[in-house]
Amino acid sequence: MSARSSAALAPQAGDWHVLEGERWLGALMLAPALIYIALLLGFPFLLSIYYSLSDITVGSRAMHFVGLENFRRIVQTPTFWRSLGNALVFTLVSQALVVILAKILALALLRDFRGKWLVRLLILLPWVAPISLGSIGWLWIFDPVYSIINWTLRALGLLGPNTWPVWLGQPDLAMASVILVDVWRLLPLATVIILAGLHGIPQDIHDAAAMDGAGFWRHLFRINIPLVMPIMLVALLFGIVFTLTDMIIIFVLTRGGPYDTTQVLASLAFFTGIQGGDLAEGAAISLFLFPLLVAVVALLLTVANRAEVA
Repeated sequence: MSARSSAALAPQAGDWHVLEGERWLGALMLAPALIYIALLLGFPFLLSIYYSLSDITVGSRAMHFVGLENFRRIVQTPTFWRSLGNALVFTLVSQALVVILAKILALALLRDFRGKWLVRLLILLPWVAPISLGSIGWLWIFDPVYSIINWTLRALGLLGPNTWPVWLGQPDLAMASVILVDVWRLLPLATVIILAGLHGIPQDIHDAAAMDGAGFWRHLFRINIPLVMPIMLVALLFGIVFTLTDMIIIFVLTRGGPYDTTQVLASLAFFTGIQGGDLAEGAAISLFLFPLLVAVVALLLTVANRAEVA
């Protein structure tokens, strides 16, 4: 091969100029993730919109366009509004507890003590274990006959002879039970996120506060919480998204009962669209989660951005 032909086949320096730019290189690196998200989330979302505007059902090949009829019928049912209220209570109460407990655990894990690795392991176990298996375990714990909670309380003398709580059969106790399981599930994630934020605070700030004579509470509210606030809001955002869109805990423990007192939008959409066979109405119910999630994400990201700037 001649030197002229070899020079013609060799890549020119200008051929890679486009890929060396930050704009095109960044887009190229993000393309696989964006394509994956579009296929995993975008297609089902568009399909849900398409189904919600039709009368499609399970087992029927006929489908007709009905416009907003499914949404109109949904908002006229008391079950929908009850599920919406339950979803808000379930999400807000559980995430408030998660953030508070995660902050306490993160502060405790900052200190060195014997058996710290074991405590970290036990904290992470709920997040590592599949939520379906964990919920089945809690189903046994809340069993109306063999509940270990009831037998322990009876052994400690905290339950009278005629008192035997049915955790998943009484409305208030059922909601408290599913909230407890959700806190148990999401507490490890929030703890790890907040702990990472606490490790990011420079040691010089802690030393300066100690020299100024700041006590625990002053140090907590003047340094720890303000500096970790953006990280705490991110943990809260993840928790709200996971809780508001999840139905596994409700499905395994209560199936929305008793009397729809633990029914949430995600579980109602599943029972209506999959088990009930009305795919159109189930898709319409699930789409009500979208504006809620958009509002929550926009609000928390705005607050987090302002807290970080401040």
